[in-house]
Amino acid sequence: MRQMMNYPVLIAVITLISLWAFALLGAFLRSKKKTDDESENGEFGMVLSATLTLLGLLIGFSFAMAIGRYDQRKNYEEEEANAIGTEYVRADLLPDPVRAKVQAQLVQYLDLRIKRFDAHASHDITELAAKTAGLQTDMWREVQTAALANPTPVMATVVTGMNDALNRQGYTQAARLNRIPLPAWGLMASISLFSNFLIGFGAKKRHFVMFLIVPLAIAVSFLLIADIDSPQGGLIRVDPVNLISLADSLKG
Repeated sequence: MRQMMNYPVLIAVITLISLWAFALLGAFLRSKKKTDDESENGEFGMVLSATLTLLGLLIGFSFAMAIGRYDQRKNYEEEEANAIGTEYVRADLLPDPVRAKVQAQLVQYLDLRIKRFDAHASHDITELAAKTAGLQTDMWREVQTAALANPTPVMATVVTGMNDALNRQGYTQAARLNRIPLPAWGLMASISLFSNFLIGFGAKKRHFVMFLIVPLAIAVSFLLIADIDSPQGGLIRVDPVNLISLADSLKG
């Protein structure tokens, strides 16, 4: 289920078809009623209005949650680029040939991080993750060895910078996993289905095209929310502009 949330278009299509089907189901059951009590219309309208209002609030809150998580991912990308760039500069304090090796490793690490941001949710990133973890271990070992050989306050800044650069990758990964909870999606889907059923049940005639309006609006809303909430599956994704800019400057 979590993997399916990385395909916003699929979510929108399923939503549209399901909601339309429930509206038609409600209209079908309404047609089977033998009596039509007009006194129930007022109460029915109140229930439908309250249900749609609740659905609108849930969609609004979910959209705000998705935007907040998207901004968090952007901020962590910027912070990770700053941490790597800072450590590249601090690596000048290392003695040769460790300095050149660590800086070359940082450039390679930067390329791996850019590839991680560009990877789609459907891609297999096992090899990429293994290379990244291995390179992190190698960089830390180089800095650790140099610091133990020369334990000075200057070397401490290099160690701190490397620690920060490596930690930022963990923060970025945690931000990717920070998604809208599945129960929240389930609640929105349930209320959406119930609302469209009420719309169909309250209609005196079967309006096949009219029954598409609300499902289409909800499907588009779900599409936008799922797209923003998916870090690597939608069209609205965090571009590693800061990492790419840093990579270009270091290579230059």
